[in-house]
Amino acid sequence: MKSMTSLKPMTSMTSLKTVKTSSGRGRTWRGAALAALLTAGALTGAVPTAQGAGTRTETPVASTHPADGVTESVVRVKAPLPSAFGSRPAACDWLSYLRYRSAEGPAASADADRILVAQPGILEGAGAFDSVARGTVAKAAAQGRHIEFWALDRRSNCLEDRTGIASGDQHAAVDYYYRGRPVDGRTFDGFAGNGRLGWLAKLGIEQTVRDQYDLLVAELPDPGLRRSRLLCGGHSLGGVITGYFAAADFDGNPATTADAGQNQCAGYFALDTTVSTSLDDLSGSIPDDTGLPDIGLGYAAVQAGLDTGALPRSLSAPVLLNPETMTLLAIAGLGAVHDPDAEADLPAYLPSGLNIEATNRFLFSKDAAAFLTGSPAVKDFRLTNAAVLGALMDDQSVPLAFLQSSVGFFDGGPVVDKDFPAANGSAQPTQLFGVEYKAIPGQPHGPLYTWRNYDRVGDADDPGYRSADGTPFTTAGKEVTDIRELARSLAEQPLDFTEQYFPTKLLTDIQLGTSPQVKRLVVHPGGLTANPTLTVLAGDGLLAGRIPADLHPVVAAGYQHLDVLTAAPVQNDGRPEPVSAGLAAFARAPR
Repeated sequence: MKSMTSLKPMTSMTSLKTVKTSSGRGRTWRGAALAALLTAGALTGAVPTAQGAGTRTETPVASTHPADGVTESVVRVKAPLPSAFGSRPAACDWLSYLRYRSAEGPAASADADRILVAQPGILEGAGAFDSVARGTVAKAAAQGRHIEFWALDRRSNCLEDRTGIASGDQHAAVDYYYRGRPVDGRTFDGFAGNGRLGWLAKLGIEQTVRDQYDLLVAELPDPGLRRSRLLCGGHSLGGVITGYFAAADFDGNPATTADAGQNQCAGYFALDTTVSTSLDDLSGSIPDDTGLPDIGLGYAAVQAGLDTGALPRSLSAPVLLNPETMTLLAIAGLGAVHDPDAEADLPAYLPSGLNIEATNRFLFSKDAAAFLTGSPAVKDFRLTNAAVLGALMDDQSVPLAFLQSSVGFFDGGPVVDKDFPAANGSAQPTQLFGVEYKAIPGQPHGPLYTWRNYDRVGDADDPGYRSADGTPFTTAGKEVTDIRELARSLAEQPLDFTEQYFPTKLLTDIQLGTSPQVKRLVVHPGGLTANPTLTVLAGDGLLAGRIPADLHPVVAAGYQHLDVLTAAPVQNDGRPEPVSAGLAAFARAPR
C-alpha cells in the first residue's frame, strides 16, 4: 500500500510519474486514477415498447423494498457499436438503465416534470443508485412533482452474468460462479480474462459520452424536451464524464449547437465529485497493484498496449477490485436480504483461491501477523449474514475509503482495533483509509457476532464499543445507511451495483489529456458552466478537508463516498436525507 502521492492509477506497483491533467494542475497518475469509486433480481419477459419491436425493451423490476410509491423498470435500447470495435457479445450492442418514476405520475417519460440522468463512478453500476433514486423521486412526489431518475449502466456492464445472483440463493450463486454448477440450465462461462476483452481497448471517453447522447436522443427525440427537462450528472467519476458530455459536440460541426452537450441538459448535478474534465478532485487512493502502464508512455504507446493486450483492458487487482471478488458483494447481499440475523456459512462455503484468500485476509486481519499467517481467519468467527456484509462495506471495517458506507457496527461480542493495514490513530492519509477508526471481532470460535443497524447505534442497549485509546468507534451521527437497503441494492437489482470490467481506456483517455478523443470532445468548454449546477459532497468523503466553497455545495455531514448514494430516507437526527432532498429541490426549481 502507498499513500495518495505515490500511487499509480487505480492500483499498480510500477513507477510513478507526475503529469498535468486537463485542468493544467500537477497530479500523480496512480493517485488520481482510481480515486473515486465505486466506488442484482431476475427479469421477467421483456416487452418491446416505443422504439419498435427488437430495438427497445422495458421490464418491471420486483423488489422487497418497502412501499415508497416509486416504480422501477430496466430499460434496454439497441445501439450497435461501430464495426471497428470488432468482435463482442451481442448484449454489448445494447445500452441499459434503471428507470425510477412516481407510481402516480405519467407513464411516458416525455410527460415527467424533470428527469435526472446519472452516470456511475469507477467500478460502479446502475444498481448503486437505487436508494438515492427512490428517495429523490419519492420526495419530489410528496411535493406534487412527478420526476424520473435514470441510473445509467455503462456499456461494459454487458459482460456481467447475473444468473447466479438472480437465483436468490447464496449456495447456488457460489456454486455457479466458482464451482461450474448450472443454474436454470445455464453454466457460467467464467470471468473474462484480458484475451476476451479486445473490444474494450476502444471503449473510452468518446464512446462513453456518445452512448449517453444516443440513449437520450432515442428516449426523448424532441430536442426541446431534452433541453428543458433533463438534469445530467453523476457520482464520483460520473461528474467528470458529465463534464465531458457538457463540453462535447455530437454532429461534428461546432457551428451548430443544438446537438452540443450543454443543450441536452437544463442543469447538472455532482454527487461527491465536481462537474469537470479533470480527475483532480477525485483524490483518493487504493492498493497499488493493477499493473497499469506508466503515464509517461504517452497516448500512442498506451493505446497500442491496449490493442495488443500487452496492457490490461479492464481494471483489476487481486484484492477486492476484480470480477471474482466483486461478485462476492452481491452474494453477501443475498444473505443479508433473505436472512440477515441467521448465522452465516458463506466464509466457510467459499472455495479457496488467491483472490478470495487475499481479500479475506486484507479485510479480516486485525494486524500484520494475522494477515501473514491467515490466523485467525474470517471463517474462525461466528457472524450473521448482516455482519458479513457489514464487514465488507462498513467504514469501521473495510480499510479503503472509496468502498466505505456507514451502515452500523458489530455487536454481540468483544470488538478490538483493526490495525491492519494501518494502525488506528496513526497519521495515514485519509484519502486512502478514510477518517474512521477500524474495528474487528475479537473472539474467534466464540459468540455469534451480529450487526447493529445504522438507526440502532446509540440506543440504550448499545455497548458503545471503544478503541484501545478510548476513542468511540462510531456514534449515531456518523451512521446514515440502512444495511438492509444496501443489501437490496447489491442483490436485487437486474443491473449490478458494481462494474466488473471497467475499461482501462476510459481512464487513460482522461488522464492523457492530449489524447485525440479528448481533443475531439472538448469543443464547447463553456458548456461546463452554461447551466446551473448542484454539488452535493460527503462530509467525510473524497473531498473531506478541502471542500471547494466557491461551488456552494450541499454537504452531507458524516457521509462517506458511497453514502451519498445509499443513505436511508430518514437519518438518525430525524431529518430527511439531505442528498435526495437536495436533488428533489434542484429538480423542482425553474430552469
